[in-house]
Amino acid sequence: MLETLEEARKELIRVDHLVYVSLKYTRTVDMIKHAIKRIISSYDFLNEALLLYSKENKKILEIPSTPVSKRETLMDLFKEDEFIIKNVMLHTWLRKVDKIEKSQASREFRKHVTMTLEVEGKEVKVDIEKIYEYYNLLQEYNDYVNKMIIGEKEEE
Repeated sequence: MLETLEEARKELIRVDHLVYVSLKYTRTVDMIKHAIKRIISSYDFLNEALLLYSKENKKILEIPSTPVSKRETLMDLFKEDEFIIKNVMLHTWLRKVDKIEKSQASREFRKHVTMTLEVEGKEVKVDIEKIYEYYNLLQEYNDYVNKMIIGEKEEE
């Protein structure tokens, strides 16, 4: 479980670099896509850590193998925790965005580079500001999960 948190921390460092260095200077839709992939990867590690934590505390018998069953298990285990639910839903939404092949780029190489795509029949625009929002929420989630898992370990 602690190894998974460490992997999440490393992935967060990569996201940080993508968001504040690569995306800032490159300003392309490809960089936005890379940032989304890294954010998803960080969420994968943090959610896995929560599942390992739940298994260790005997709340679940085994960790589900598919992303959908992992999401459902987390939603069930932490149904009272709005912050975790919000982040699990964002993770799910980002996975949908990542799977969409067809996107439209506008204002590439400029400050307001925007990726436009259709998600579930709705037009969605993802720009650098949105990536900052997702990244900041991911950082808060990382702190929250670490405090939940490591904070409890220290109390024992």
